[in-house]
Order: sequence, then structure tokens, then C-alpha cells
Amino acid sequence: MTSVAIIDYGSGNLHSAAKAFERAARGSDTQILVTSDPDKVRQAERIVLPGVGAFRDCHDGLKAVPGMWQTLEDEARRGKPLFGICVGMQLMAARGLEHVETKGFGWIDGDVKVIEPADSTLKIPHMGWNTLDLAKPHRLFDGIALGADGLHAYFVHSYHMALKDEALLIATADYGGKVTAFVARDNIAGSQFHPEKSQALGLALIANFLEWRP
Repeated sequence: MTSVAIIDYGSGNLHSAAKAFERAARGSDTQILVTSDPDKVRQAERIVLPGVGAFRDCHDGLKAVPGMWQTLEDEARRGKPLFGICVGMQLMAARGLEHVETKGFGWIDGDVKVIEPADSTLKIPHMGWNTLDLAKPHRLFDGIALGADGLHAYFVHSYHMALKDEALLIATADYGGKVTAFVARDNIAGSQFHPEKSQALGLALIANFLEWRP
């Protein structure tokens, strides 16, 4: 049996995330575990880092779980598949610039900044359904219809990742300009949208992650 550890640090829609991963794993020999225990994270074959709310709050919440931040650093360095969702993805950046500057893991070269739509009538937060445009192919989007006629992803956020290395950009959404929707580097990947709320697109993406061998 393989296992997927969804990190519980007091931030994120853990019930919905767990249910979505369980559904995507149905019929396979995969255990989905919601945990705040670093030992169980080390034992898992894959890691999911969710996050909802402010960058600083998620940073502080994760740091408050004894040993968890360092465990994630270690497991990411070991090459274990790791998937960040929403603020969990943002924490992969070098810095979060939401209200105050806060250091992230630094796995993805970029800063988390407020969305600035070219159309001033567009409201912040960006909330709702958007199609995705693929910037470069990635295994996690295999078999998923993207583009203007493709499947939709669900977003709710005011900040996104401004990348310094465009090679790490996998997909964007259009909200008065390009918004970073998905990033990846080696064994690390992250979605600004919520796959657990994105129905067909989300389940297909999660299923790909469960089989991903970077």
C-alpha cells in the first residue's frame, strides 16, 4: 500500500481535499492520510500541502507544528512528489508580500504579489471558474482538456506567484491579464486553484499526481 500525507496545520479545506484525493484514488492501493505528524509525513510516498487565508498566517501555522517545516524541506530535497494547493503553493515561493514580507520555502524562484488586473472593473479577490492556458507540457496535465474550450478550475485568491524563472510556469488563467495558475520544478508542483473544488479537471489532476514519478 502506498500513502499520501495531506498536511494538517490548521489551514486548508482538509475535509474536501481528503475526499477528492480518496475519490481519485478509488480502486487503487493508496491510503489518504490527513496528518500533523512529521514522522507520518516522512513515511508517506507523496505529500500534499494545502493552504487557505493569508500567506503569513499559513507560514506561522506551519512553523507552529513541531518539526513540520524542516520535514517538508527534507522530503522535498529527497525528491518526494509534493503538491501545494492555493497558499500551500504560494509557500513554495521565495517570499510572500501580503501586507508584510514573509519568507517561503524558496523552492520556486518568485514572489507572491497581489493580482493587478488591467481591467479596473474586475474585483479582487479573483473568485470563480476559469479555463487554463498551458504554458508548457507537464505530466500532471496529461489527458486534461485545457484552453478556451477546455475544463474549468475553481479559484479564490487575491495574490498569485510572480515568477522570476518563467521555465517554472506550467499554466495560467486570464483575469485581466495572466495569473499564475500552476507551477512546477522537478518533484514539486503547485496549483493556485483548488483541485478539490474543480470537479472533472481537479479529479484528473489529482489522479495524475497519484501516479506521477518525477
